[in-house]
Amino acid sequence: MIDWNGCAALFPGQGSQAIGMGADFARRFTIARDAFEQANDILGYDLARICREGPSAELNNTAITQPALFVCSLAIWRVLKDLHPAAEPAWLAGHSLGELSALAAADAFSFEDGLRLVDARGRFMQAAGEINPGAMAAILALDIAQVETLCAEVSVETGQVVVLANDNCPGQAVVSGDIAAVDALIERATAAGARRAVKLAVSVAAHSPLMGAALDGFLQVVQLTAISPPTPPVIGNVAARPLHSAAEITSELQQQLTQPVRWTASMQAVIAAGAETFVEIGAGSVLTGLMRRIDRSKRRINLNTVEALEAFLESQG
Repeated sequence: MIDWNGCAALFPGQGSQAIGMGADFARRFTIARDAFEQANDILGYDLARICREGPSAELNNTAITQPALFVCSLAIWRVLKDLHPAAEPAWLAGHSLGELSALAAADAFSFEDGLRLVDARGRFMQAAGEINPGAMAAILALDIAQVETLCAEVSVETGQVVVLANDNCPGQAVVSGDIAAVDALIERATAAGARRAVKLAVSVAAHSPLMGAALDGFLQVVQLTAISPPTPPVIGNVAARPLHSAAEITSELQQQLTQPVRWTASMQAVIAAGAETFVEIGAGSVLTGLMRRIDRSKRRINLNTVEALEAFLESQG
């Protein structure tokens, strides 16, 4: 049995998407199917079909990936809450795009408003990537201070942008910026002893100054969104601390596109507050994998399929 007072629910971000995600929930549960149908009506295209059937090129388009992940997570969250009303985590958190899923799950804004925010976020980020083409790369087995130092050195030498984008877990960082600067950073990191330094299959430089072109449009949508204090608190990516108020959420959303995701610090903050169990809600298992690197003593649960959910519910009695 889970002690929900010591539980954090985690919501995945871009990179966790896969064809078929959420489809088994939509087939089995009306409440999940309704979430996808509601999303289709709001977005004006068949998101459910894209999640169910692809093709990959369409699902991996940033403007579609982000709504797809949001809806998949919220559909599963709705099913969990419906079948197991005792599921009341003490904290919520989401990685990058997943932070908006967490905020919607915490009733900081409605599903409808959250989807419109996510849709705007994806579209404006995609457009910013077309204006300022960029790249991202994963760097393994260097500490964060080393990666930040290398970014600063390469930026000075090339006159271009490359910054730390994600501090995912000890030994795993992601950098983001101009294509040539990221390429140079990969070479420098390899020479510095990185076990692996590899470019990611993305076309936008997320969590870097190159996303500045997305800010004005996205923030206009944020300003039009009714935001309430989240229940329970959501751990913010930027400050790595709980967001308690509408003002704190607005500030977080204003910074999140161009600032790094401080995931290691966020998870360490939740652990310090007493979290012993981490439940990942949505596609894939990236975040429980990162938790294994952050603190392998903590219990990790994935609710990414109907089969996994049913096994979990059976374990709860």
